[in-house]
Amino acid sequence: METTMNIFSKAMRAIASSMEIPVIILLLILIAVSVFLIGWLISEFVTEHKYLKASMPKVVDDINSAKDNAGLVEVIKNSELLVRQKEALEELTSHPDITPLMRESLAVRLIQQEQSFYDRRVKISDLIAKIGPMLGLLGTLIPLGPGIIALGQGDTITLSSSLLTAFDTTIMGLIAAAVALVISTVRTRWYNNYMSVLETLMECVLEAEKKHA
Repeated sequence: METTMNIFSKAMRAIASSMEIPVIILLLILIAVSVFLIGWLISEFVTEHKYLKASMPKVVDDINSAKDNAGLVEVIKNSELLVRQKEALEELTSHPDITPLMRESLAVRLIQQEQSFYDRRVKISDLIAKIGPMLGLLGTLIPLGPGIIALGQGDTITLSSSLLTAFDTTIMGLIAAAVALVISTVRTRWYNNYMSVLETLMECVLEAEKKHA
């Protein structure tokens, strides 16, 4: 029985030890992706969010005051909405021959597409926020095995090296998770605002087109 347990212990130790380098590599990748996400967020703010200055009451009034579909398209093009919002609204107005029911279905589909687009962006940082602490914990526990053995043998150099690796991996995992969590929070707030604006304007466009029919 003792021999069998020793075999199992050695097998588990070998598996755990073999995971140390892959875990460290994954943590380095998460840190690199987190830095990329910071740059992406700044770029998104500078190129998109910063320029979303459309006054909703004014855009709604302009849509309601449009005399025909051509005027409606012109209002959308001249608005200060985001490019994706304009494209979705223009797509809704580019099928003048479909029935009102089909137009409403198209509006729902366009909104779902936009929501899916933004959800995919947020999922990247959400994933890092979830797995960062897990990998950090793995990177903490794996070196502790050799560290404990070294402690029993009085090998302080190996013990110090193991503890240093454990602390570093924990810090890396938490940093990656914290950055990703902040980015997810900021983006979720932005995208909820984008979708709220788009849904409101979709309803206004549908109502305006009913009047023009």
